[in-house]
Amino acid sequence: MNSGKMDIVENKLNHLHKDAKKDYLKIGKGVMKSIFRPIQPTDFEHAYLPISREQGQMMRQLIIDNKHKNVVEFGTSFGISTIYLADAVRQTGGSLITTELLESKAQKAKQNIEDAGLSDYVEIRIGDAMQTLKGHATPIDFLFLDGWKNLYLPLFQMLETQFHSDTMIYADNINMADTQNYVDYVLNKRNNYSSQLIAGGNALLTRISQI
Repeated sequence: MNSGKMDIVENKLNHLHKDAKKDYLKIGKGVMKSIFRPIQPTDFEHAYLPISREQGQMMRQLIIDNKHKNVVEFGTSFGISTIYLADAVRQTGGSLITTELLESKAQKAKQNIEDAGLSDYVEIRIGDAMQTLKGHATPIDFLFLDGWKNLYLPLFQMLETQFHSDTMIYADNINMADTQNYVDYVLNKRNNYSSQLIAGGNALLTRISQI
């Protein structure tokens, strides 16, 4: 990728990461609502919930180094992680399917992706990922799990038939209670999957060792 395109992507990411740092109050308000009732996706409609810069750079490099082309993301939010993933598939000649439950977030993500010059590489699917990805019939090279945590396992199992010997799965926030059934499932299938903790123990990178 030429330096001009790189500058556009990095400038947009710098802007979004700065905005996300100012966003913690909105996250706190969403969490506070869980005191009175179960937490819901709409509680975070206006919050970024971003990955770190280091996580984004790591995923981008993993995709480039392994020449992954077919990438799927669960949890677009405002598009920070999506931009890293899309920037990677642009360099490998691939494409990205990303999913977002909330229409308002998806529209903001769409604008951010367009600002980064990456729209041609991204398909945004709006709605419940268990429906928008149902019937997905393309082999998956790289899967990023960062949406609603209790859906990690059912979504993984739904897409599992599309994994192959080079597939990687990056699951964020695996220290949260609702992700533990996913972690247990993956770790219990040691003959099929090889996993390692990354991002200070907050994420799990899984590689397919045998189908």
